[in-house]
Amino acid sequence: MCKTVKKAVVGAGLGVAVLGLLFGTSAKYHARTAVEQARALAQSQVPIEYKIDEARQQVAALEPAIMESIESLARAQVEVDALKQEIQVAKANLQTQGKEMLALKEGLDKGRLQLTSGVTYTAEEVKADLARRLDTFNRTQETVDSLEQTLKAKVERTFAIQRALDEMTAQKKDLMVKIEAIESRLAQIKAEQASNEFTFDTTPLSQAKKTIADLDKQLEVMARKAELEGRYIEQGVKVEVAPDRDISSEVESALEGLNLSPAPEPTPAT
Repeated sequence: MCKTVKKAVVGAGLGVAVLGLLFGTSAKYHARTAVEQARALAQSQVPIEYKIDEARQQVAALEPAIMESIESLARAQVEVDALKQEIQVAKANLQTQGKEMLALKEGLDKGRLQLTSGVTYTAEEVKADLARRLDTFNRTQETVDSLEQTLKAKVERTFAIQRALDEMTAQKKDLMVKIEAIESRLAQIKAEQASNEFTFDTTPLSQAKKTIADLDKQLEVMARKAELEGRYIEQGVKVEVAPDRDISSEVESALEGLNLSPAPEPTPAT
């Protein structure tokens, strides 16, 4: 097979050189045709079993990509879970900060400037503390909003990796099923070819049967001929009888006791 492919490639190379001399600037189009024909010829010389093995190897080559996608999906899921936890903590902080600001605001509005610790503050000090807390609350809210946007993007990316992995896995399985179907079909075709060779290639079998039948007939003819020759040639032999021999008495003595019925008189042999 390799020799045939090499011959086709070498032939195509020589053909390109010849085309360059014959067709000049248009040789590249003829060369492309020659190369395509050589490639088609080389492909036609490749056994189908080799192509099936090649297809199996190509499908098996998808495995590293699948494993890489699995790892990417695992990492993405971990990142999403961690980000959800971070957002949950940040929102809990917002709740705490909001409650504290609300308590300070109510105390300021009602003139209660003494905290639970027993320390009394001025209205200006409470307002300054409230402003500081509000700035912190707003920054925390912005952080939560940013984290939620990031989470949304990571979730979408996780779904995309999941879909790609599912599709790749399904395609691989489908390709393997198709390869197995091709192998099964090939085995069936080979079995049919073997059956056809036995069933339809009857010419040698018919010739053998005819030869044996002819031999059988020839042997039968030889046997019949020998039988007939023994019968008729013996009757044609001339037997000399001595004048003093009593043939009638000898026949009567030989046939005595056989109780034979009379038969038509045979014609004497001459």
